[in-house]
Amino acid sequence: MIVVVMGVSGSGKTEVGSLLADQLGCKFYDADDYHPVENRNKMSRGIPLNDQDRYPWLCSLHELIKRESACGRQHVVLACSALKKAYRKTLTTGRNMLLPEDPCPHSEDDICSVTWFIHLQGSMKLISERMQKRKGHFMPLTLLQSQFDTLEPPAAPELFLTVNIENDISEIVSAIKAELECKISNTH
Repeated sequence: MIVVVMGVSGSGKTEVGSLLADQLGCKFYDADDYHPVENRNKMSRGIPLNDQDRYPWLCSLHELIKRESACGRQHVVLACSALKKAYRKTLTTGRNMLLPEDPCPHSEDDICSVTWFIHLQGSMKLISERMQKRKGHFMPLTLLQSQFDTLEPPAAPELFLTVNIENDISEIVSAIKAELECKISNTH
């Protein structure tokens, strides 16, 4: 199973994802570590990324999680904003969903059936308060509204859980772990 902890900047993806990976005993990756320098520079100047900026980054993340999945690892956790449905499709298929539909919709690269999206959901007020407290991150508070504007929450047929981030981090991680374990046992 591949778990993508998603949401707007400041929602707690990295912290939740790393703790969840520890509890599941699996590898954790933070998508921010894979942004090209140009993307980081653009965001640090307060300029939102566009789809063309994101596509190569999402493809490299797809390759990373596909490779981990192919290695037979039990689980992999990735923290990634994955704000749009098209971005999540690129993560799970490696195809650019912003181009006309691929004539071959199913390929060996498609990992949709083993990828769960955990949407960390919170209010603009709560997340902006959290962002004001963090130090040294390249994503400025001024881009938070653009993140909310871009967000397309996951929906069926995607495999997803939506989790409110108002609770304590340990409660959030425990609830996600329990829900995922329940989902896994129901599919076997």
